[in-house]
Formats: sequence, C-alpha cells, structure tokens
Amino acid sequence: MNNVMRYKGYWAKIQYSEEDNCFWGEIEGINDMITFEGSTVDELRKDFEDAIEHYIEHCKNYNKEPQKQYSGSFNIRITPELHKQASILSKVSDISLNQFVENAIANAVKFELNK
Repeated sequence: MNNVMRYKGYWAKIQYSEEDNCFWGEIEGINDMITFEGSTVDELRKDFEDAIEHYIEHCKNYNKEPQKQYSGSFNIRITPELHKQASILSKVSDISLNQFVENAIANAVKFELNK
C-alpha cells in the first residue's frame, strides 16, 4: 500500500499538507487520536515511531487497552443486482452469503497487501 507507515503493529496513512509544507499522519485502529508530522521522510518516521512509543507507554501507565476492538460485524450497502449475483454465487458454491462476502474481502485484502 502506498502512503502507509507501519510500526509495532500500528499503521497510519501519510498525507501532505501544502499549506503547512509538511507530511503528516494519524495513527489508525486505536481508541485515541494521535497525529504526527515531519518536513522530511526521516523526521516523519521518527515522529511516528515516537508517537507510538509514547502511546504504548501511556496506555501501560493507565492500564488501558490501546488497540481498537473490532466486532467482526458491519453493515454494507450494495446494489440489489450485486446482492442477487452474490447470493446466487454463494448458493452455487454451497456456502453462506456471509462466507462468500468474507472470502471476497479476504481475497481483496490479500491482493492489496501483495501489490
């Protein structure tokens, strides 16, 4: 994935602010909002890693779970025709519609991560 930084299982999408002439990001998948920035890639990486280290230490000191908990359940909206086609394909494959959708998402994620 382009424009993504990873460190110790945490990740952030990197953006550029023309107005501030710097790179910045926000750590995703956590219960709090933590941003970081840098004028160079090296500064950005250092601020990102420092922000994560500080966050981990803060959570440890307050006995707090740092990662967001995902339930594994979410609602999606698709066109009726796509719903129909997915339903037919799941029946033909002898799997539930949920399993069909999970397989499709898993394949898309695997594809994106292997780019």
